[in-house]
Amino acid sequence: MAFKTVVFYGSYRRDRNGIRAAKFLLNQLAQRGHNAIFADALEYDFGLLDRMYKEHEPGQVPVKMEELAEHIRSADGFVVVTGEYNHSVQPGLSNLMDHFLEEYYFRPAGIVSYSVGGFGGVRAAVHLRVMLGEMGMPTISSMFAISKITEAIDADGKAQDESLIKRLGSFLDELEWYEEALKRQRDEKGRPF
Repeated sequence: MAFKTVVFYGSYRRDRNGIRAAKFLLNQLAQRGHNAIFADALEYDFGLLDRMYKEHEPGQVPVKMEELAEHIRSADGFVVVTGEYNHSVQPGLSNLMDHFLEEYYFRPAGIVSYSVGGFGGVRAAVHLRVMLGEMGMPTISSMFAISKITEAIDADGKAQDESLIKRLGSFLDELEWYEEALKRQRDEKGRPF
C-alpha cells in the first residue's frame, strides 16, 4: 500500500541541525514507497498565529496555507520532527501546526526527536505527544530519538551507523500499520463525529 505521509519540521535557526533528521526520514520514506511531503516551517512561514486555516473567509486563505491544508487532509499519517528547546518543542513547529486542527483528525502521527547531546530530544517528544493527541492525531507508541545528531547523520541526511536505519525501519513499520488501519476506518466508516 502506498501512503502519503507529511513530515513536519519547525526549526528557524540559522544552523538547522535537525534538517539532517528530516532529510534522513524523507529519504527512508521514499525508499519505502511513501509520497512524502515536507512541511518545513521556513517554507510554510505563515507568521505568528493570528487566524487558523478554518477562520479565514472562503477564498481568502493564503495560497501556501491552502496548499498545506490539502496535503494534511489527504495524508494517511504524519511524522513530526522536533528538536528540544527548554525541554519542549520548537516554537516554529508549534506555530506551524497550530494553524490547522480538523484537517489532522483520525490520522496517526509518529514522533522523531533529536538533540546535539545525549538525550535525543526525548523531553520535547513527551510534550509533543500530548499536543498531537489534543489535535486529533493518535500517536504511535514508539518514539524515534536521535542523540548527537551531527554525528549520527551527515548534512545530506545519510545515517552514519546502519543501526539507525534498522531502528527507523521498526518505527516506520508501526506507523504504516496505523496508517493502514485508520485509513480503512475512515474509508469504511467515516468520522465518528
